[in-house]
Amino acid sequence: MSTVIRARGLSRSYGALRALDGVDFDIESGRIVGLIGPNGAGKTTALKAVLGLGPFDGELEVLGLDPRRQRAELMQQVCFIADTAVLPRWMKVRQALDVVEGLHPRFRRERAAAFLARTEIPAGKRIGQLSKGMITQLHLALVMAIDAKLLVLDEPTLGLDIIYRKDFYAALLDDYFDEERTILLTTHQVEEVENILTDVMFISHGRVLLNESMAALGDKFLELAVRPDRADAVRALHPLSERQGLGRNVFLFEGRSREELAEHGDVRVPGVADLFVAKVRRASA
Repeated sequence: MSTVIRARGLSRSYGALRALDGVDFDIESGRIVGLIGPNGAGKTTALKAVLGLGPFDGELEVLGLDPRRQRAELMQQVCFIADTAVLPRWMKVRQALDVVEGLHPRFRRERAAAFLARTEIPAGKRIGQLSKGMITQLHLALVMAIDAKLLVLDEPTLGLDIIYRKDFYAALLDDYFDEERTILLTTHQVEEVENILTDVMFISHGRVLLNESMAALGDKFLELAVRPDRADAVRALHPLSERQGLGRNVFLFEGRSREELAEHGDVRVPGVADLFVAKVRRASA
């Protein structure tokens, strides 16, 4: 397993605002990493640094290259889908394939055409006439047809209905991802992607709050649901967070054993969304 992204002391400021504050992280090949954070947390700033789209301080290597000095070489091996359409609205679908085929040496037109054949997107229709979901499918078709080592997704399904979102991630897993490729994605729809992630990174106020594999989360974090009359005893164990749910108090713990917590109630592994809320609120407090 090789390191695809290596960041040390990654920083970026906008005037007095510290968008990234000395961030360190590594992303290995063959992983699907969810970069999760509230609005203004620094997610997009981090992605722009990875893609060589903005200045930064600190050390950053992407596929062994410096995004600041070697962006042209880097973009031969990286693909990107943003939350807003970038394809010209006057262009027809087949023309989009023509353009990418002429620009990118790793593009395989037959692969893009095969994916589009499974959709309802007409080759002769202008992009401005397509729905947002169809435009996202077109972006995905173009990206999946490029033999890239790293795929960066910034809120790729924003504004799509649930059917398009499910189809998008299914296509990503079935037709693109393998042990040689790496996916880095941001999304606010955490519940929909946590089952495909191999790793998760929480970021807030420009700092990384958590960087773990999904497999490790169950070893470090547990959720305990108890009757209200047991709540005071459980609070004495210093949970990360507490919330109400269906007549029970639900607590989230870090570093407590399952056996210790099971004496008080029902224990389970927390969802990524609940864990994220707990970590961000604790950091803010």
